[in-house]
Amino acid sequence: MKFINKKLLFALLLITSTTVFAQPKKQKVDGVIGVVGDYVVLDSDIDLDYITLKAQGVDVKDISRCELFGKQLEDKLYAHQAVQDSIVVTDAEVNSYLNEQLDAAVEQIGSMEKVVKYYNKKNEEELRNHFFDAVKMNKLTSQMRNKIVEGVTITPEEVRNFFKGIPADEIPTFGAEMEVAQIVVKPVISEEEKKRVIDKLKEIKQDVLNGSSFFSKAVLFSEDPGSSSNGGYYKMNRKTAFVKEFKDVAFSLAEGEISEPFETEFGYHIIMVDKIKGQEVELRHILIAPKVSTQAMKDAKEKIEQIRNKIVNKEITFADAAKSSSDEKETRNSGGVLLNPRTMEPRFELTKMDPTLYAQVSSLKDGEVSLPILDEERGSGKFYKIITVNNRIEEHQADFSRDYLKIKELALRDKQIKEIAKWSEEKIKETYIKISDEYKDCDFANNWLKK
Repeated sequence: MKFINKKLLFALLLITSTTVFAQPKKQKVDGVIGVVGDYVVLDSDIDLDYITLKAQGVDVKDISRCELFGKQLEDKLYAHQAVQDSIVVTDAEVNSYLNEQLDAAVEQIGSMEKVVKYYNKKNEEELRNHFFDAVKMNKLTSQMRNKIVEGVTITPEEVRNFFKGIPADEIPTFGAEMEVAQIVVKPVISEEEKKRVIDKLKEIKQDVLNGSSFFSKAVLFSEDPGSSSNGGYYKMNRKTAFVKEFKDVAFSLAEGEISEPFETEFGYHIIMVDKIKGQEVELRHILIAPKVSTQAMKDAKEKIEQIRNKIVNKEITFADAAKSSSDEKETRNSGGVLLNPRTMEPRFELTKMDPTLYAQVSSLKDGEVSLPILDEERGSGKFYKIITVNNRIEEHQADFSRDYLKIKELALRDKQIKEIAKWSEEKIKETYIKISDEYKDCDFANNWLKK
């Protein structure tokens, strides 16, 4: 398209950034510059986009107001059509997401008072009201885009034709990659500590049955950073990405029922179901993780040192040691091989690798085993691990057989973009759209002026 790279804009103009920057101190008189269905675009929306991009470190000198206005119009079209297609985003869902974002802002800035001041608002209520509509529109936009492309698939023949159609001087180059494996040893939690946590959760459950507020108990005692400030609230269906044990309990309860304490990889929970709406459940939960003793950490380090010595002395291979001794169930059966969460392949492109992981493996030679590394993961607590590099792939020009999955991803993305463009062209024709005179000379990528 003619405008700024669309993928970059969508990444940068997410709700976590587009709506959470204070307005400039010197504000010009605001006005409506565009209308798409039931949504309007204000002149200040463009100013806010510039502030957002600058805050993200983007050089905006070559980005015109027309380009940002076109992006605003696209988002409004998606949101408007989402409402027409009966896509529902509930207030509870918006508030839950908003709470997560504000919690992250508080953690970064220091306090809610500082967050309110940073965003130039009078109080927390004004801050929340300001962001509510923007969060809702962004969620409608996202769901509408997903709906447009959810049925788009691609065949091997289409992938082949896509690759053949790339001019020789435009064939992409894929960066250097590596395949990484790890063995994890977690400290053993004592039975006494587990019992302490279970008894505490039973005590909380009884207090709630006696009339206490589950919401308040979650705020006070839950160790789940994603929900504690919102009283432990989650909305989920059977496809929601929760661990199996949590979903099994959640869908076994009746409305108003509170579970017994149960264990997941994150600790121990109790769940109270608020509402059941068809295949969806609205619930609250409290998570408490057992604490690890100093001796347990020492024992874990000794164990992983013993495993490393056996691998280095060639008494056992890294893969076999992972299968027999690693406490990480996700990688144990594959010999400890890590999957790239972005591609779900056992390859990590060095320029896109998590900085922490890169720092741990960058100096390792192929087959070399790292010294024990003390690590920590949200929900899993501290643990020790050793890492090895199984394979390195140097930077190279795309090869169809070697890089089929990456080429397939590019081909699918190209097909999805074309599907979105086709959808946009059709919906623009049937949607009420008004562009102010000062923007009618813009060279839009879409036919917003219906010429």
